[in-house]
Amino acid sequence: MRQLLNKLNKLLLIGLLVPVIGCEADTNTTQSATPPPPQVVTQQTPTTPPPASAEALTPAPAATTAYVAGTHYQLLPAPVPTSDPAKIEVTEVFWYGCSHCFTFEPLVNAWSQTLAEDVVYQRSPAIWHPTMELHARAYYTAKAVGNTEALHKAIFEAMNLKKAKLASEDEIAEVFVANGVAREKFTKTFNSFGVNSALKQADARQRGYQIKGTPEIIVNGKYRVAAEMAGGHQGMLKVADYLIGVERQAAAP
Repeated sequence: MRQLLNKLNKLLLIGLLVPVIGCEADTNTTQSATPPPPQVVTQQTPTTPPPASAEALTPAPAATTAYVAGTHYQLLPAPVPTSDPAKIEVTEVFWYGCSHCFTFEPLVNAWSQTLAEDVVYQRSPAIWHPTMELHARAYYTAKAVGNTEALHKAIFEAMNLKKAKLASEDEIAEVFVANGVAREKFTKTFNSFGVNSALKQADARQRGYQIKGTPEIIVNGKYRVAAEMAGGHQGMLKVADYLIGVERQAAAP
C-alpha cells in the first residue's frame, strides 16, 4: 500500500510541474465584463524560459534548421497586409492580463533589439473580450501620449504583479496618472478617433492572423508562431528567426 501511495504522489507532482506557456482565445464575449480565467496549453518543456542571452538570441542559419509548416508554425491561408512592404514585419500579439505574455515580454524585447535593419518589430493587442478591448485601448493610448515603453511596462506590472483587473477606464487612468500623464489628456486620448481607428485595425489583423491565444508571433503577415507548436517561448523566437530568413531569401534578386 505504501508503494502505491508513493507512486500516486510522484504522478501528482509531475502533473503539477507541467508548464503553461500560453493563454487560449475565448470567443465568448457575451458574458461578464471580466475575462474568465484563461484556459492553458501545456507543453513538456521547461516551466520558465531561461534569461535572454546573446547565444540564445543568435538566429539559427535557415539552411541548417528544419522547421516545418503545420508542425512548428502555421502558414496563414491568406497573407495579412503589412505596414511596410519593403520590410519584413514581425508582430507580437499579446494581452496585458496574460501571465505568459508578461513572462515572454523581456525575452521578445531583448530579441527585437537584435533584428536587422530590414526587419520591423511591432505589437498588436489581442481583442476577443470587451475587457480586453479596454486593455488594447490602453496600449494605443500609451502610444499616442508618448513614453510608450514605460507605460507598456506599467500596465503589464499592474495586472500581473499588483493583480489589478483594470476593468474600467477609471482604473486604467490611475496607471497613466501615476506615470506622469495628466488625467484630462488621458481621457481625451483614450476616447479619441485615432485610438478607435487603431482598435479596429488591431481587431481586423487578429482575425486575419487566426490567433489561438497569446503570446503569438506573426511573421510578415504570412506565418503564425505559437509556443505549443514551437516548443516554448525561446522556440518561438528561433522559429521566427528562421521565417525571417525564409522571407529574406524570397525577396532576394
